[in-house]
Amino acid sequence: MLSFNQTINNRQIFILTGIPGMPEKDFWLALSLCLLYSFTSLGNVTILAVIKVEQHLHEPMYYFVAMLLATDLSLSLSSIPTTISVHWLSWCSVTLDVCITQVFFIHTLGGVESGVLAAMASDRFMAFCFPLHYTTILTHGLIGRIGAAVLLRSVGTVLPVPFLIKRLPFCHSNTLSHAHCLHQDAMRLACADTLVNSIYGLLAVIFIIVLDALIFLASYFLIFQAVLGIASWEERLKALNTCLSHICAMLLFYVPLTGMTGSHCFGRHLSPVVYRVMAGTYLSLPSVLSLTVYSVRTKQIHQWIPQ
Repeated sequence: MLSFNQTINNRQIFILTGIPGMPEKDFWLALSLCLLYSFTSLGNVTILAVIKVEQHLHEPMYYFVAMLLATDLSLSLSSIPTTISVHWLSWCSVTLDVCITQVFFIHTLGGVESGVLAAMASDRFMAFCFPLHYTTILTHGLIGRIGAAVLLRSVGTVLPVPFLIKRLPFCHSNTLSHAHCLHQDAMRLACADTLVNSIYGLLAVIFIIVLDALIFLASYFLIFQAVLGIASWEERLKALNTCLSHICAMLLFYVPLTGMTGSHCFGRHLSPVVYRVMAGTYLSLPSVLSLTVYSVRTKQIHQWIPQ
């Protein structure tokens, strides 16, 4: 009876994994991750403070930039506890409840970031095609409602996922592919039919990621049409340059996300290193490089940071 209970309890524990070939406890790797996250957090907080303090930056575009950086910061923070515990403290086991909590935050914040990027594409469309009415249409109140709608959509869509995972029995391997928990990674360890999880995951991706990507494409199609109506090539390049930061931020989010999703769906025979690199890139690259893009490429932010 004791053995049976112990087996049941063990099924509620997941084992997190680090980078293959690296020592289980690597102080220098953990220290590097801590410094990276510290630098990213400090940089994001600095830009958020600059946007809050400087009246010159109280414009729709910078409010959306603040939303994006806050989401990037939260997304990277959602994976820090388990990542550091694996590489620094060698604490590799997490309970099912902790795992599904992390799943909820990672996927919710990913959906929020996708929605913010779509809102930023609409913002650039309004600035290009309706410049005279730009600030009167995108008021502070409307921007706040857009942010709230993006958050509620993501929370509402991802909220069933932890319950869908918790209903599954886990009686095979309990070793995950990453140093953090993801829905598709936990789902593959179940010893029951996961069709409902797969269908719901697909619908969630369509409702959030695909829909936002279509908004992005439609917005920039109309922007490029407007730019082509400008006679001077110099003015065309100057106009497109204002969108470059947003395009870079979009690529930094969607390319790693597509790679991570594709590796889980179609790369069953890939090396474990590929899964970890893709997931690590998705969780850390946008926050690090978006910070660089907006602090360097955006003149209004760049000139105020030294002050």
